[in-house]
Amino acid sequence: MTEISILYDRSETDELGIRLTAEEMGISLGYIPFHRVAVSIGNGGIRLFSAGKDYSRELAETRVVLNRTQSKSRRIYAASILEAAGKQVLNPPSIELACASKVRSLAVLQAAGVRIPETVYVPSNVREATPGGGEFNCSEDIADLIGAQIGGPVVLKPDCGTHGRGVLLAGDRGSLLAALGEIAPSVVNPSGVVAQELVPKWFYDLRIIVSKERRRPFHCAPTAMARGSIVDFRTNARLGNMVFRVTLPEAVRREAARCGEALAQSAEAGVIALDAMPYFEGLQGDDAELRALFASLGTPFGEVQRAKAAPDKKTRFREYTAKVEEAYVVYMASEPYTAIQRVIQESLEGNASRVVFHEGNSCPEFWEQTRIAGGVNVGELLLRSALSLLDH
Repeated sequence: MTEISILYDRSETDELGIRLTAEEMGISLGYIPFHRVAVSIGNGGIRLFSAGKDYSRELAETRVVLNRTQSKSRRIYAASILEAAGKQVLNPPSIELACASKVRSLAVLQAAGVRIPETVYVPSNVREATPGGGEFNCSEDIADLIGAQIGGPVVLKPDCGTHGRGVLLAGDRGSLLAALGEIAPSVVNPSGVVAQELVPKWFYDLRIIVSKERRRPFHCAPTAMARGSIVDFRTNARLGNMVFRVTLPEAVRREAARCGEALAQSAEAGVIALDAMPYFEGLQGDDAELRALFASLGTPFGEVQRAKAAPDKKTRFREYTAKVEEAYVVYMASEPYTAIQRVIQESLEGNASRVVFHEGNSCPEFWEQTRIAGGVNVGELLLRSALSLLDH
């Protein structure tokens, strides 16, 4: 009998990594699809089936499900359906709902007393339909509302997130109006406009992992991944930015655990990736020297990128993983990496009390970067949390 299963709509390296980690931990991991299937909800219960197979037995035998569906909205549906079917879900609907929207996440964190960036949410769309079938442009009004609260540069973000894509920077009213003209309702920005102050984070932000096992408080991993760019205010790693390992000061770990507790609400177990930024004021160091270090690091990081781009990564996963790890070892052993890592570590330790948290992610990517560069295998944390939910 398989007691823990993984559910997903498509298998990427993270899902393959979870399977490999389960094998190494001696855990028999089942599989439940959530793509090209139908869910029947009726008086006889819940049934999951595809054109060629009924998954009712797999669903019945499973007690805990690792929900790795990629789409946020689809992941919420999956978590809600599985919970209704009597399954324990990682992550449960409470975490999925809190993390699906930046506005909801920030509201929860603010209520818990966590330091967050100054944020304005305007529920109006930039172009609103009028009763006569016309359209009204709300740009001027929205710009006024944002400017009344945020005096400096403004960052506009899709509410549901897009790996750094669709994030716009406006330095004055003219550029703010131009940026607003690019915003329209979409899957990742269902309604309204989200604006934040431009946090003076220098050149990096943090991806921090927190996890909870049943009957235990949230725990923050001691190391994290710093994502750095000296040329782009968007430091998301999916944009090709370089990554570094950092040891988290105790004050940051405590605050991250508080974020996990707030976002999880009453969930018994869960794993959340938090995005955070140090709040610096004034010049922190020699940017010319940093630019030179980043330029020198381009060659070894390029080898990492090439290893990650292998077309047969899924069919030859073990070999792919070994090659990526080898490339990272060379990259992380280089002098420019060590120099930049030292700058990040020292600056973070000096500003540990000034870190702001701005987002929670319930299904983080992790196998290549968070696991290797950040030193945290999210797959292991998910599986340990799942084991804690089994009553043996």
